[in-house]
Amino acid sequence: MTSHDLLELRSIAVDVATAAAERILEKRAELSGHGDIRQFASTKSSAVDPVTVVDTLAEDFIVDRLHTLRPEDGVIGEEGSERASASGVSWVVDPIDGTVNFLYGVPEYAVSIAATVDGHVIAGAVVNVPRGDVYSAALGHGATVIRDGSTRPLRCTKAANPALALVATGFAYDSEWRAQQAELLVRLLPRVRDIRRMGAAALDFCRVAEGTVDAFYEHGLHCWDFAAGALIAAEAGAVVHTPALSTPGAAGQPVSAAAGNLAGAWAELLDSVGASSPLNLPGTPV
Repeated sequence: MTSHDLLELRSIAVDVATAAAERILEKRAELSGHGDIRQFASTKSSAVDPVTVVDTLAEDFIVDRLHTLRPEDGVIGEEGSERASASGVSWVVDPIDGTVNFLYGVPEYAVSIAATVDGHVIAGAVVNVPRGDVYSAALGHGATVIRDGSTRPLRCTKAANPALALVATGFAYDSEWRAQQAELLVRLLPRVRDIRRMGAAALDFCRVAEGTVDAFYEHGLHCWDFAAGALIAAEAGAVVHTPALSTPGAAGQPVSAAAGNLAGAWAELLDSVGASSPLNLPGTPV
């Protein structure tokens, strides 16, 4: 991994994600001029799992730009882009993380781009598209956010007590999994300060990194949901647990991130409520 220029890869992730975010905003404005933007959406895994023409256009833009800049690199994208790597570097791309928010105009959706080597994330960027915040990190070089033209380092909170922790989470598109997640939440909620459900996992990791939440957990994420965000949180001092990038979201594995001082007690809490185990697969008795 040290043979690759981590800061260069981080810079590429930032530049490409920022450019993609600009095009997403432009395309959303264009489509909104033709009525309800939801008419341009179809579904994927379930009736509540949407994909829009903008997701596909954004991924095509990102993949094309990465190929121009680094033609030997591989890529895997949420909307189906896939190319083998000849350089050892592969990019993991989520063109719009938080598509439901995008459809409804909730200002919490992101472009997420991560550079990986041998299954490890080494650089990445997450851009909150409507707000313009640009989060990024390179392995061993810390994490930053560019906001309102200023760059500042990211550090997670000093929280240590789960009972006082503000916790972000998310829910699956599968109804059986949602029922299991609701049961976990019933057990967890009385033991933390409160829960926030914002609808974009990449940004939830960044919220941990910047300290606007103390911890985050979810189940069944795909690699493109967590690759860049997990590195950003870890480089900001969080303790992060994710499955291997090759693990499919259908495995129902947990991910979590918690401020460093909180991490030990947080792990014990997740274990005590059953949230550190995978969800049962749909159709499997609970």
